[in-house]
Formats: sequence, C-alpha cells, structure tokens
Amino acid sequence: MAAHLSWFLLGLLVLAAANAELLVPDKFNHSSFPEGFLFGASSSSYQYEGSPDTRGETIWDAFVRDFPYKIADRSNANVADDFLKRYKGDVKLMKDIGMNVFRFSISWARVLPSGRVSGGVNKLGVDFYNNLINDLLANGIRPFVTLSHFDLPQALEKEYEGFLKPNIRDDFKDYAEFCFKEFGDRVKHWITFNEPYVYILMGYDLGAMAPGRCSAWRNNSCPAGNSATEPYIVGHNMLIAHAKAAKVYMEKYQESQKGEIGITLVAGWMYPYTNKSVDEKAANRALDFVYGWFIHPLVYGDYPQIMKDLVPQRLPKFNDSETMLLIGSYDFIALNYYSSNYAVHVLHHGKPAHLSFSTDDLAILTSEKDGKPIGKPLGNTYNVPEGLKKILNYTKNHYKSPRMYITENGLGDKNEIIQKDIKDSEKICIKDPERVE
Repeated sequence: MAAHLSWFLLGLLVLAAANAELLVPDKFNHSSFPEGFLFGASSSSYQYEGSPDTRGETIWDAFVRDFPYKIADRSNANVADDFLKRYKGDVKLMKDIGMNVFRFSISWARVLPSGRVSGGVNKLGVDFYNNLINDLLANGIRPFVTLSHFDLPQALEKEYEGFLKPNIRDDFKDYAEFCFKEFGDRVKHWITFNEPYVYILMGYDLGAMAPGRCSAWRNNSCPAGNSATEPYIVGHNMLIAHAKAAKVYMEKYQESQKGEIGITLVAGWMYPYTNKSVDEKAANRALDFVYGWFIHPLVYGDYPQIMKDLVPQRLPKFNDSETMLLIGSYDFIALNYYSSNYAVHVLHHGKPAHLSFSTDDLAILTSEKDGKPIGKPLGNTYNVPEGLKKILNYTKNHYKSPRMYITENGLGDKNEIIQKDIKDSEKICIKDPERVE
C-alpha cells in the first residue's frame, strides 16, 4: 500500500465510545463494531498523487521550491506515491485488505489550474477523479472526498494572498460547486477543509508549512506575515468559505444527490497538568483555541467566549448574516485524533511584543508529567486512547451531539515541527518563575 495513507475509522462514534470496553487488543476485529461501521484509509492529493506537470501550481509547489531547507530531506512531491498513474493497483490493494472507504482530496489546481472555472477546466484532472471514483465504487469502496487539504492553487495566493482575503470565500464556494456538479452523482460524503488549525498554525504562525508566513521575530525566513493577526483572519475566511460551500450543497444538490457535507477538525484531549483551578482553566482554554475555534461557530454562530475575551481586537467578528450562514452548516463533524496533552497555565509567553496565535491561550502543552509520558510512545506522539473517548463525549455534550466520523487516527509521524515547538516550550514552562501557583 502506498506510503501516505492514514488509517481511519468511520461510523457513529458515540456508539463506539460507549462500547470502548470492546476495543481490547485480543478482541479487536471487525465484529467488535456494529453492522454498517466503515473502515478505510485517508490520503491527500499533494502528498500522494505526483504528476505536478498535469495540474496547476499549488502553494506547496511554491513552498518546496522557495524553501527547500524547511523540508527535512529537501524532498518534494513531484512523484510521491505516483497515485495518479498507479491508482488502480492501490484500489485493488484496498479491496484485498478489506477497506470499504477511501478518503482522498481533490487537488483544486488539478481541476481548475487558475483556481476559477473562468480560467479554464483541466479535463485530464476531471477525468482522473472520475476514473478514480468509478474504480472505487466498482470495488465496493465508498469515496469520502476532501475539497481542500492544504494545497491552495498558487494562482490565488499570488493574486490576492489566498485565505488572507475575503475573495477566497466565493472562489472556494464556486470550486466546491464545480465538484458537486462533476462528481456529486457518485460522491455522497464531502469534506470542505482538512484540519484548518494545523494549516493555520504551521502556515501563518510558525511559517513551517505552505504558504510559509510568520512574523519577522520568529527568524524563520518568512518573506511576510504576522503571527498575531493573520491566523485569525485565515480562520475567519475558512469558516465562511466552508459555510458558503455547505449552503450551496444543501440548497442545490443534496436533495437530488442524497449526500452529506462536513468538515474535518483536529483535536486531542487537554488534561490539566495539576488539579489546581488555573491548570483546569488552561486545559479548557487550550481546547477552545484548537477545537472550539472552529466547531463553536458552526454550532452557535460565534467564537468561544474565552477567545473573544483574550484576543478581542485581533479576532474578527461575524455579522448577523454570517452567523446565520454558519449555524448548522454541516451534516457531520469529522475528527482527526492522534494523541492528547497536559495543559499548564502561564501568565505570558516571553516578550509582549512577540504576540502570536499559538501563545494567546496562555497555556503550554506538554506530553510529560513528573518525568513520565502521558501514554505509551507511538511514533513521535503518545498513545492515549482515553483521550479520543473524552473528546467525543465532550463534543456530544457541548455541541449538540453531531454525527461524527474519525477520519485520521493511529500512528502520528507528521508533527515533528509541532512536537519540537512543544518540547522547547515545556523547558521554558516548567521553570517559569511567573507560572501561577
């Protein structure tokens, strides 16, 4: 099987969480789950497809070209898993393994090289996804399709800085509608965005992933950016773009195509570092800045109150029409879960002039306590299965019990930069003389 597949489970996970005692290693098999539960794998277009010469340029093409030293081995994805040419063999392997779902992302630039239908449609790209979808269905594998997995067309980034400008909202809506028209007769599960949190943190705060923007004080060779303001602007535009696409689908296509639409968020459970109230509050803040940032507006039409309290000037505001657009703009919430952390309260992070989204929650995340890891080492993260149950129950209780799918889970080997950032912060945090006791 190709290298960049992430395993995932799909189903009504409230039921799965309630029956967690079944998931004991010696009893873990398909029969542990109810009939109709879905098992599959996930991929993303840039990491997986290869063949960049047959599509438009993406922000990741530009990033690896302009900042090759930010890639550990200076590699690129020009070939990757060569899925564009080898997909039939991979689909056969999926069937042989017993998968009944495959989650993949459409490369926006592969079907619309300029980012817009008016700029021309790439028939080769459309044909590829049609052939892939047809082959999956012929083998009894259900397609789950992500519309945007970190690889915005470079044409839109160059024209108006992509997700930093409101223009992206309608451009994404139009691209989504193009996909609904072309593929929606067979695709019954649509995901607008994958992990907005990671895309924003890494791309607009730390400058470690495309489009590589950050504040100059980070000394990370970012050509431009503001780690204190841009993350919130991008998150705001992504939420509204999601809601616009969902509205088009629900009003124009859902009844005839009989599908559903949602978004994939990433989260881990936040355990208080101690039983003191300051750490309990820090854990709540950390969860809201990672997870509540996106799910709260979709359910209630606004950001979590703690975000509005801590960053009142930098956090954009939704107008009344945007609030109504956001509320209920999903049929499901998909979750990527890898591990959990302890949260420690701090008064501030370093110099006040060095504001950033990643420190606004006044919490430091650590994977160790009293020299002991939070769980069994698993890749560069830790195995904390209970955290998945906690985040599912939290979502059920705080966010009106939405239908949920797990779209990534298991071994985490993609977060080395995030983990290093956390580790460096831990060293500062535990010895911080201004830590509230």
